[in-house]
Amino acid sequence: MNTAALLPLLLLALPPVRAAAETEVWAGQVVGVAARGPKSARKNPGSVSVVARQDLEAKTVQSADQALNALPGVFNRRGKGLMDTSSAVTLRGVPEQKRTLVLFDGVPMNDAYTGVVSFGGMQADDIERVEVGRGPFSGLYGGNAMGGVVNFVPRRPLKRELTLKLGGGGALGPGPAMERMAKGYLAYGDRLGRKVSFLGSYGYKYTSGFPADLNVQSAAPTAGLSGWEGTTSNTGAPRYLVGDKGDNGWREANLALRGWYDLSDADKLSVSFTHTDYSYFYGDPHTYLRDAAGAEVWTYGSVKEGTFLGGGGGRLQNSFSSAYDRKGESYALRLSAGYIDTLKSWYVTPASASALRSGGAGKVSDTPASSLNSEAQLTLPEVLPRHSLTGGLSYRFSEAETSENNLADWRDEQAKGALTYRAGGKNADVGAYLQDEIRLHDSLTAYLAARGDWWRTYDGAAQQPGTAGYPVAYAARTGSALSPKASLVYNPIEKTTLRASAGRSFRSPTVYELYRTWTSGTKVYQGNPDLDPETVDSWDAGVEQRPWQGLKLGAVYFENRMKDLVYRRTVNASLLIYENAGEAFGKGWEFEAEQVFGTAGRLFANLTLNDAEITRNPASAASVGKRLQDLPEKMYSFGGDLKAGRFSFGALGRYVGKRWTSDANTDTVDGVYSSRDPYFTAEARAGWSPLEGLEISLAVQNLFDKVYYDYYLAPGRSWFAELAWKL
Repeated sequence: MNTAALLPLLLLALPPVRAAAETEVWAGQVVGVAARGPKSARKNPGSVSVVARQDLEAKTVQSADQALNALPGVFNRRGKGLMDTSSAVTLRGVPEQKRTLVLFDGVPMNDAYTGVVSFGGMQADDIERVEVGRGPFSGLYGGNAMGGVVNFVPRRPLKRELTLKLGGGGALGPGPAMERMAKGYLAYGDRLGRKVSFLGSYGYKYTSGFPADLNVQSAAPTAGLSGWEGTTSNTGAPRYLVGDKGDNGWREANLALRGWYDLSDADKLSVSFTHTDYSYFYGDPHTYLRDAAGAEVWTYGSVKEGTFLGGGGGRLQNSFSSAYDRKGESYALRLSAGYIDTLKSWYVTPASASALRSGGAGKVSDTPASSLNSEAQLTLPEVLPRHSLTGGLSYRFSEAETSENNLADWRDEQAKGALTYRAGGKNADVGAYLQDEIRLHDSLTAYLAARGDWWRTYDGAAQQPGTAGYPVAYAARTGSALSPKASLVYNPIEKTTLRASAGRSFRSPTVYELYRTWTSGTKVYQGNPDLDPETVDSWDAGVEQRPWQGLKLGAVYFENRMKDLVYRRTVNASLLIYENAGEAFGKGWEFEAEQVFGTAGRLFANLTLNDAEITRNPASAASVGKRLQDLPEKMYSFGGDLKAGRFSFGALGRYVGKRWTSDANTDTVDGVYSSRDPYFTAEARAGWSPLEGLEISLAVQNLFDKVYYDYYLAPGRSWFAELAWKL
């Protein structure tokens, strides 16, 4: 018998401890993400974790994705802290954000261009809970749900409330860390009678940041220069640290308006609007180079002043969503729609060969995009004896277009010059799914689901003035994917739940992968409008044991077989093209333990092990047998929170193992700029409530001032104090 089967038997051997009625925290909790409908913890067909409102308030969460840091099977990459625009949440050993579906109140947030998610703009203070379903979920949700689904659920006021939060912080120690942090949050909500609720909020965040982007060169400083530091690349090649690009700061403002109207006990309507405006910027750059007289030096040999410069960027976005729910005597109906309008998503690149601190040439890239998501879902709880059916239809349309323009002055992104590149396209997806919940026995439930998706890409084009072979127009193309899933949930005794599931998930190619073709020097980087969907065939088996009241023990074993992974293949010295080339196999374990002490607090610990490698890849033969990129082999976290009278305490320790940026795993050197280091960080928070509704808190991030790189230099130890007033 293999080890995957031994652990459930060992846990089953633990005798259940009889106690008073189970607490709602861990037994009666209702979660909807795994079955597309509310299910208790004992009947959920998948590996599900929930971050509740009280868990969010027990820690300092600067960005909504940080709420997931303490969960098993979840890797949250946020190397720069608040300023990181490439942050990503991935699940269950399936790498890259585009393969994890992220929802906000059920509406997909993966963008129309690259499939990633912009977490800037999601306010943690507006969230009631976060539901995380790990495993293949395309059978219910369609594309992007290869590793799982994350759903951020907004909070709804139950009575009149006014919330004001003001906070600030900075570095705490000699190392570089986020400076001049500031936060403001104001929200007002009410429930008018029994039918109407509303919530309006405004949030603001700011930090002047720290020098996270370093200037590391391959050319050695010339004789007579001092102040530089010898280092290496992440592959061990000699490099020279000569400066940094200045403090990398962040500014963010968010406005949210939400309303709920209960037309009757059976009919409910909700609407939502969110406006997000964030930007990142750089302060004055620093050169570490000095000449014999001690004067600053900004150039030497082939290294120019432009290499010390960092360009800013930002996003301006509006999101709309609405939902109608009706619960009849023998059915439940949900109609939902969401529209995300990215008005501006831009960044500036100073010309490394000619730009100066005082100005000079640069380039600005802007990618406006939009996506429409609509869905109708019908649930028939007793359509047949012991059968409950849930089915639905969905439609998604998305479009995006990237434009690149020259800038005469890289400091002014509004002063656009000549167009140098443009590419974009559209895609549409129609999906239909059906799930049958079969109660085989009072203690055994089966879930059978299947979904078909039919997608079309069209209006794909690329333009690069002055370059041979452009403009390019791509023919429209259609494709389809079938995603089945089956799950079993078995409760042999009162305190034990066994689960097993298997399924297939897919991800259709993004507009970027299909149509983004550009030329740099003598090389052409070509999209591929003939790409097929990526797929993953997965299965898992696990157990939850609840020996006594408040204690939860869990273990899950999983395997993933990924096929047709999109890779960029080198055709020759002057052409690289996206292809469905990669295949990979991964397996792993998730272990977790949590003890809840009623309303007094909780303790938790979890461990995730991932063993995933590329098994076939004609695009890169050197990658075969190597570990998947940006996937930690080991992760663990532990901590807890406690309430004692007017005081509260919370702590979290988190370890993330080594990750690879190279598919051939050649980046073996840690502790240098561009490496993905293994690291352990800790954070702590203490709060005091002198009056009801008033709390003063102090939090410390990176408690032990760990120095590490997550490509960029990660933030060192910092403090953050906050005053929260709630009426």
